[in-house]
Parts: sequence; structure tokens; C-alpha cells
Amino acid sequence: MKMKAVVLHGPENYPNNYEVMEIEKPVCGENDFLLKMKAAALCGTDKRIFTGGKTKGVRPDSVVGHEICGVIEEVGSNVRGYKAGEKVAIANVIPCGHCPACLSGRENACLNRQAIGYEFNGGFEEYVLIPEVCIKSGNVVKLPEHVSYAAGALIEPLACCIRGLRNTGTGFNDTVLIIGAGPIGLMHLQLSLAAGAQKVIVSELDAEKRELALKLGACRAVDSKNEDLRKIVMEETNGEGVDRIVMAIGVNALVDSTFKLAKKGGTVCLFAGFPKGKMSEFDPSVIHYNELNITGSTAYKRIDYLQAADMVIHGKIDLDAIVSQKFKLDDFREALDLHMAGTALKIVIED
Repeated sequence: MKMKAVVLHGPENYPNNYEVMEIEKPVCGENDFLLKMKAAALCGTDKRIFTGGKTKGVRPDSVVGHEICGVIEEVGSNVRGYKAGEKVAIANVIPCGHCPACLSGRENACLNRQAIGYEFNGGFEEYVLIPEVCIKSGNVVKLPEHVSYAAGALIEPLACCIRGLRNTGTGFNDTVLIIGAGPIGLMHLQLSLAAGAQKVIVSELDAEKRELALKLGACRAVDSKNEDLRKIVMEETNGEGVDRIVMAIGVNALVDSTFKLAKKGGTVCLFAGFPKGKMSEFDPSVIHYNELNITGSTAYKRIDYLQAADMVIHGKIDLDAIVSQKFKLDDFREALDLHMAGTALKIVIED
């Protein structure tokens, strides 16, 4: 039996390196289950995958897409605890559990990790085979009816943001600056407020994104092209600088100026993916004399995903507000073109 899928042939020759086509529907093994895709979201990583900027784990002639939610279509005879018809979201990153990173408590940086959308075909297809290793690792989360499929798909990037929040250390009464109000920045905004931040300032060039940031709780949404971000930060913090900064856009040229907006002893999280091999120039004395903490963040732990799901289920985070457009699989090329243009907020592919 055939099904529709977006097949990526290889990293070269974008935009002619993929096509929406008919492929064989996966066969559900006795230890697997088959997911009917209901929502699969596009993200910045997909942009790099389709243009060849990210190739690790990506197989030729495979299906990508790692932000996934759907309904169980068929359950293998040996699978327990799941049944056809259940709405589930998939934590796509599957750690090995025994490498040095996993054993030291950093399963998000697992040296042997596997992932749906990489080693296993992902969400940009009608039916996704969820393999035994994913099920047994606890990477499948059941969702109640009131959680939309789109929100279910966005639990994955929210989990990444929770990992970033933990690394940043945002907590009660902190002042926070978010650089960039794309989907990731808006998730960090909501999480910072949920963690008890006193105020969150957002820096964003796009007027519509600034407006949404204000609706979601930012105290200031700054157009750094036409406004003095440093001046505003100092006004909002009595001249001290902010406690926590999250760079939610990977712009190397902004690193130096961003460091200078943190207070003494503050923390800066370089959360966004930065272009590999491209250097940033910054003044190390700012880190030295201000005793800044600089951290990064990669992927998520399973506990981050479970807690992200709980926050969505209990209405603590609004992910539907971040979805700007929805497309069908047949219209994937139009969706990806819009995503590449950078003018949309969050695009979701629906069944």
C-alpha cells in the first residue's frame, strides 16, 4: 500500500533535492506501532537540513520532520500500554543510556543517540513507524483531547527550551532578555514568566512578532534597529543589566553586544543554532570582569519532554498562539518556501 511523503534525496541542489511522492506505507512490526500523522512542524533545523547545512544523521532518500503529533493507527502484537485511536506526541530523541554522556546525566548530548526524523523516518509523511526502541525508552506521550495536534507537535521544541531554561537558571524575580521573538523566543518568554521572572524584555525586528510578545507577557518588545536596546535594558534594570539572557537567534555578530547587556554575575545562554565554523568576535574582558556565566543548550532530556507536555496539558504554555500557518502535505513546497523566507512564525504540516 502506498502513502504520501516528502522524500529528501540528499543535501545538495536545494530546492530540487526533495519531492512530495508516493512511497510504501510502513509495515508495523510486532514490537512497533504505526502513527497516523496529524501535525508535523517545520523548524530552523529543517531549514539547515534541506539546504545541506546539517547532514549528521540525515540519510539520503529519507523522510525528515521531528516535531510530531498524531493518532496511533496500528499496534504491534507485543506492544503493551498503547492502543489504536490514542492521540500521542513523540519525543524524537532516543538516548542510548550507556555512553559517557548518558552516564554523566547528559542524555540530551548522547554520543549514540538515535532520532525520529534522522535514523528513523520522520513526520513529513502520512504514516510514521514508531520503532520498539522509541516506545521502550518512554518517548511516547499520550495527550488529552483538548490539546490540539499542532500544540502536540510543538512539545518537542518546548522541551528544548526547558533544557535551555535549566541551563540558564532563570528563576524567581529574575530580569530576562530574549534576543529574537520567533517560535523559540516566544517559548522562552512564556517559560521565563512561568519560572517566576520579574520581567522579560524581548528584542525583535519584526513588528507582528513584537506585538505577539507583548500579548504573551513581555514588559517591553524592542525594535533594536530603530531603538537603543542597551538604553532600554538599563532603564528597566536600574542600570545593572539583566540577570539572564537567551539568544534565540544564531546571529554571530550579536554575541559581543549581547554579553554587554548582562549584569555582573549574570548568565547568557547561546541557545540558537549558530552556523558551524563561523566565528564570533567578542571582548573577553566583559566576561572576566563581570564574572559572566556563558552556557549553551542542545536537544532535551526525556524529563524535559514530559514536563513540557504537562505544561501544555495544564494550560501553562500557549503553543497554539505561535502557529501562524498550516499546510497539507501536498503543499509542502509552498510551506517550505515560506519557512525559508523567514516571514512566517511557525508553520505546521497537517494531515
